[in-house]
This record gives sequence, C-alpha cells and structure tokens, in this order.
Amino acid sequence: MAVADKIVRPDIDEYFMMMAVLVASRSTCIRRKVGAVIVKDKRVLSTGYNGPPRGMAHCDVTGCLREQLNVPSGERHELCRGLHAEQNAVIQAAVFGTSIDGASIYVTNHPCSVCAKILINAGIKEIIYDEYYHDELAEEILNEAGIKVRQFRAPKWSEFEKYLVGLHGF
Repeated sequence: MAVADKIVRPDIDEYFMMMAVLVASRSTCIRRKVGAVIVKDKRVLSTGYNGPPRGMAHCDVTGCLREQLNVPSGERHELCRGLHAEQNAVIQAAVFGTSIDGASIYVTNHPCSVCAKILINAGIKEIIYDEYYHDELAEEILNEAGIKVRQFRAPKWSEFEKYLVGLHGF
C-alpha cells in the first residue's frame, strides 16, 4: 500500500481545533491549559494560550493564588496573574495590526463572561469550543449579541497520528 493510500486529511474544524489543542500545550497554568486560534477565510490570524503577561514569571513557577485560596473554578478571575487564551489571541492580533472583525475563534474551552465580552467587541462572529465551561452570563450575552456558538470535540492526542502519516518520520 502506498503512503498516499494511508493519508487522512482533517476537515476544517478538526484542523483548527487540533491547532487550538497544540497552542494550549504552551500554557503554564497549573489549573487548566487553554488554547485559542482566531481564523478568517480558513486562515489563521492569531493564537493565544492562557498565561501571565509578557516577561512575568509563569504560574508553574510562582504557584496559583486562586488554588492557594481554594477559589472555585469560574470565580474571582481577578486573582489570577494570567490572561485567558482568548484574551491573548485578541491582544496578539492587535499587537501585529491584524483585524479579527468577522472572524471565528476555535478555543479548547467555552469562553467565560469576561472573554465573551471581549470577543463580542473584537468582532468575533463564531465561537467553536471543545470542552464546555459553565458560565451562564457568558451564554446569555453571547446569545443576545447573536454570536454563533457551537461545540466541536477535538480529536484526542492519540488520534493525531493518523493525520501525520508521511510527515516527519510517521
């Protein structure tokens, strides 16, 4: 059987969600690794993962204040030294002068209400997320703003290999 007979090409959602998972692998958050990829016309505009501001010590070095204080998930975001993946993706687009108006974002977790508001004002028209993150306010404001939101489950890491046949020794 020829290598070409074994090639499996990911569809667009798989492709960009796998990128979001890979981007999340750069996170140094000790509670939850999140990745985001902003896309328009099937082209990557920006990426981001959750972590502290540029030049600051990472959470895997400093520890997590929210964890030390036993703050439940979804509460007291202001105590976190890191930015969310969606925030970093929007910021990176701004730093490099890339308009994301009308774009979609692939993110490994459903956005929180703070990120939802940022994405609305940045002009994001669609949010595709892998894992659900319960935040009723986020759901309400995204719905009110008319943002299309849908879940797409990322392939598991063990399934990535099927897409790599013929590449880099696979």
